[in-house]
Amino acid sequence: MKSKEMTPMMKEYVRTKEQYKDCILFYRLGDFYEMFFEDAKLVSKELELTLTGKDCGLDERAPMCGIPYHAVDGYLNRLVSNGHKVAICEQVEDPKLAKGLVKREVIKIVTPGTNMSVQALDESKNNYIMCIVCTADKYGISIADISTGDYLVTEVENQRKLLDEITKFTPTEIICNQSFLVSGVDIEDLKQRFGTSIYGLEDWYFDDDLCKRTLKEQFETDSLEGLGLKDYNCGVIAAGAILQYFKETQKTSLSNFTRLVPYVTGKYMVLDSSTRRNLELTETMREKNKRGSLLWVLDKTKTAMGARLLRNYLEQPLIELEEIEKRQEAIEELNANVISREEIREYLNPVYDMERLSSRISYQSANPRDLISFKSSLSMIPPIKYLLNSFQSPLMRELHDSLDELEDVCSLIDRAIMDDPPLVIKDGGIIKEGYNEEIDRLRKAKTEGKQWLSELEAREREKTGIKNLRIKYNKVFGYYLEVTNSYKDMVPDYYMRKQTLTNAERYITPELKELEDVILGAEDKLFSMEYNLFTDVRETISKEVLRIQTTARALAAIDVFTSLAFVAEKNDYVRPKMNSRGIIDIKNGRHPVVEKMMQNDLFIANDTYLDNGNHRVSIITGPNMAGKSTYMRQTALIVLMAQVGSFVPADSAKIGICDRIFTRVGASDDLASGQSTFMVEMTEVANILRNATSNSLLILDEIGRGTSTFDGLSIAWAVVEHISNSRLLGAKTLFATHYHELTELEGKLAGVNNYCIAVKEKGDDIVFLRKIVKGGADKSYGIQVAKLAGVPDSVIERAKELVDELSNADITATVREIQAVGSKNKPKAKKYDQVDLEQISLFDTVSDEDILKELDEIDVSTLTPIDALNTIYRLQNRLRNRWGNS
Repeated sequence: MKSKEMTPMMKEYVRTKEQYKDCILFYRLGDFYEMFFEDAKLVSKELELTLTGKDCGLDERAPMCGIPYHAVDGYLNRLVSNGHKVAICEQVEDPKLAKGLVKREVIKIVTPGTNMSVQALDESKNNYIMCIVCTADKYGISIADISTGDYLVTEVENQRKLLDEITKFTPTEIICNQSFLVSGVDIEDLKQRFGTSIYGLEDWYFDDDLCKRTLKEQFETDSLEGLGLKDYNCGVIAAGAILQYFKETQKTSLSNFTRLVPYVTGKYMVLDSSTRRNLELTETMREKNKRGSLLWVLDKTKTAMGARLLRNYLEQPLIELEEIEKRQEAIEELNANVISREEIREYLNPVYDMERLSSRISYQSANPRDLISFKSSLSMIPPIKYLLNSFQSPLMRELHDSLDELEDVCSLIDRAIMDDPPLVIKDGGIIKEGYNEEIDRLRKAKTEGKQWLSELEAREREKTGIKNLRIKYNKVFGYYLEVTNSYKDMVPDYYMRKQTLTNAERYITPELKELEDVILGAEDKLFSMEYNLFTDVRETISKEVLRIQTTARALAAIDVFTSLAFVAEKNDYVRPKMNSRGIIDIKNGRHPVVEKMMQNDLFIANDTYLDNGNHRVSIITGPNMAGKSTYMRQTALIVLMAQVGSFVPADSAKIGICDRIFTRVGASDDLASGQSTFMVEMTEVANILRNATSNSLLILDEIGRGTSTFDGLSIAWAVVEHISNSRLLGAKTLFATHYHELTELEGKLAGVNNYCIAVKEKGDDIVFLRKIVKGGADKSYGIQVAKLAGVPDSVIERAKELVDELSNADITATVREIQAVGSKNKPKAKKYDQVDLEQISLFDTVSDEDILKELDEIDVSTLTPIDALNTIYRLQNRLRNRWGNS
């Protein structure tokens, strides 16, 4: 296209679009935002809008589509949620005053991580944007929520820890330097897994000097050391870049970013994506609903701020004993003062989202109703603070002291803003009577102008004696006094002639002229003055953003702890005793979610005991549906809740602090990436074995079930050996399995103990007692479970026949022999696979002497348990084959 051939308006559009090539350009024309050329084609397709055309001076009409400006939010949110950036180009001068084209500028760029629309934001969760800076030896990370002012920075050493942080915050947008895009991190996987938009920024964003200068200017400091950033060289670049990105996109001051919080990743328990999913912390695995998750049980918060903070607490459990106990003491004290607790919760109920309201105030996008919501929220602070004054626990004292009643802000809004203002800012009706004399006069002029004219007319008649004197109006001359010719001799000197008619004269007086100016200009002046005064009030409040944010955070924490206290009392939770010795001792623990989902109150409680010594690994056997997974997950959830600072569902609990919780519970094919169930399972197992520590809690369910029985048992066996070995790992582990042969490991491997789900047999039927008892199951009850599931009787009967035949090859006894042989963990000279075994079983015929000779040649000291199992199984099949042939 040739710009010189275009109309002036289209030339201006193309120039603007050239500056924002990576954005969809919303170009304001009258009452519509219009898009042209490729933008129009894209938007019409994504939003299902009609694609039209516009004459633009070219040979062909420019493709065009548009949306009404008053309905922009809905369309904008759909585009942004699909990963697009949108540049909003507005008219920035009054069309009535413009000479030629109306001046337009891009006033902001909306991206997934910078969208401030109320419609687009989930009030119960943060909308994080993350900046990642990849260097040779580490990653700098900065996380921010522009809607709340949260702003964090840290550094990590490797990709695994980076992925942990991405998993923790699940940002809607990631911005990064070009080095990150080629660092080997699977960008497409991040996009798919987290629904994140990822944009590489130009190099200038990450200029070291620019980033430092940007941070210093934002926080008005001469040194970054005062911000706690001395040891965050790479993090400083990420923090500065994200701030610069906000300035480029928002094109306004960022006054709601009042603090930058450096944090060390080791301060919190690490939960990988599999663990978060398997434990269903914030949403269920299948339906992705809040109902059925741990958050659903614990979230009885009254405010959006509290709901977000509680979610953050669940996603970042503590590992510092002192911090955990401070939270527990606060909950304990709240439950010791139930009446005050419930009164506080009642005062919290009408509190709006002060964090996001304060951000909208800072960005000058808050409307009058936002300020009224803000005022009603502030009015709840004094009674809350009064009630907190009687609390003595350290955390509750801190929260009391952090509450600023903000009386000046509340008073300003109360004096200035109408109690029920309109939504639209520029249509008047905003400022209260008595706040500004000029506004009161203009409002009176607007509503009482006719009365004023009538009173003036009466006064002039009485003063002059002209009985038929009238005040009239037309669009050309405005207001005037009309006197017929028969009375014109009585007209006083201060009347100024304005027009002569055939039978009358028209006059103006200084008083009438002043009144005319007031009446005719009253509405326009009134709306303009009200708007200006409203923006002044909003600007005054925005200067107090630091005080407001401090108070909002305190209110959010108060909401969280009163919610956790309420839930603890209602659900009969107890305060766990925390320790650093690695002891987990839970008496009559319950699954917090399952017990709430059950309607008949028949949940069976169970004990758990794990430590770093003789009770490191619990092997749990028993049939499907008996409750193994529920039991293991409840243990993990109780530990996690304890480290959040919550009370827990149990009769009593001692909880040793865990640095990580890993879960391997179930798997499904990942066909998109070409991974089978077994591959997914092994990948997760590999992650656990490589990254767990002796202070971690492992929840492993049915390891090895995705392959052949022989291979699966071998893998499960080896995993238990590795975990139980204190020199290799020694992590506390709950290990559920159908391989009841693994029960032979108790007494042979240090720290391994057997438990099973109690089952009551009634003939061919079974009853699940759902109670964990000491000892191992001697069979899996698979056929009985199949019968309960409704498998046809003919299949059940045939399965019984087959299991009887196959039981002749049961390897349980062989496993006992292997344990007798022992393990030296040395390499074996020869290995046999499943094909070898099947071929030997079918075709090999040998004499007793051959088998005895081979046995004599085996070097027992070189065999691992699995090698011995393979060898004995092979020889056993050769003997059976010979006996069968004879």
